[in-house]
Amino acid sequence: MSQSSEGLLPEESEEALEWGRKYFTLPIQFVLGAASLSQIPVTERIEVAFVGRSNVGKSSLINALLNNNNIARTSSTPGRTQQINFFTLGDEMMLADLPGYGYAKAPIEQVAQWHELIFNYLRGRVELRRVLLLIDARHGIKKNDMECMDLLDKTAVNWQVVLTKADKVKKGPLDKIYKATFEMIQKRPAAHPKIIITSSEKQKGLEELRASLAWLLRA
Repeated sequence: MSQSSEGLLPEESEEALEWGRKYFTLPIQFVLGAASLSQIPVTERIEVAFVGRSNVGKSSLINALLNNNNIARTSSTPGRTQQINFFTLGDEMMLADLPGYGYAKAPIEQVAQWHELIFNYLRGRVELRRVLLLIDARHGIKKNDMECMDLLDKTAVNWQVVLTKADKVKKGPLDKIYKATFEMIQKRPAAHPKIIITSSEKQKGLEELRASLAWLLRA
């Protein structure tokens, strides 16, 4: 996506921020949880998927983004989400909450099933316009995050890094994590150039993220 004359992406403009504020007040509805490829719903909406390591704060971010504390189930137990959960936002967008990866205590067979489901979904979902790859700002990119990046590049899906739990990190270490992450994604062909720093608890970065997603409807 090209940048504007001020050096900002179109989705970072004031117009996009206002559009994001309005769009994310539309009705939200849980559609279903898909445990297999055959259960994934047919849709004409554009789709955005959320993926990340177990316990990265994915459900908390979705709830904060949608201003609804109950739409995505949160848990202190890693690996709670074992299927792809689909939600509609208004008439034009579908959101997909993918199972967390990297939870070593789950049975090997179950982990293999999750990974196969995620890969097949990413590879075959033509409606999928963007994947949000959530990275814990306290820890930065881990080996399984890099493996997920490899998968996303292989499937040629546009993906964007979202740093989570930024309120748990002091400015100095956060700046280092941001810089290292930025340098990493420059080498990735399918990566979106903008990293969004968020905190579900402090509501940080949510307006930027809403604008980025809502702008997909106008791009």
